[in-house]
Amino acid sequence: MANGEKPLFWIASSKDDLDDFPPDVQDVMGYALDLAQHGKKHPGAKPLKGHKGAGVLEVVDDYDGDTYRAVYTVRFEGAVYVLHAFQKKAKKGIATPKAELRKIEARLRRAEQEHAEWMKEKDRNGQDGSNPQ
Repeated sequence: MANGEKPLFWIASSKDDLDDFPPDVQDVMGYALDLAQHGKKHPGAKPLKGHKGAGVLEVVDDYDGDTYRAVYTVRFEGAVYVLHAFQKKAKKGIATPKAELRKIEARLRRAEQEHAEWMKEKDRNGQDGSNPQ
């Protein structure tokens, strides 16, 4: 990755789900993820409730009367993992629905496992991820 850019990994259906968002929302979420890959934080990115200080962030964008959310983590060394992207359907309150939180928790565990495997692979192939000659 160029210029200290961290690789971006998509967990489960998060990429397909984000691809289903309206183009303007995709732009907002894509920009937030690009900033995360460069060690920065989008002004609209906030820690996900219950994960304070744990590097799990949520970006919320309202478009045409609907609310879209993307949740990602920067808690693992050298990478950004997109955990979930969804349209909030509940009409009351701003809290993330419990079913979505459970999905995020499960995907965070999966990201942890995938990151451990990725780090082992990097170690096998040399620190920069290339194959040693």
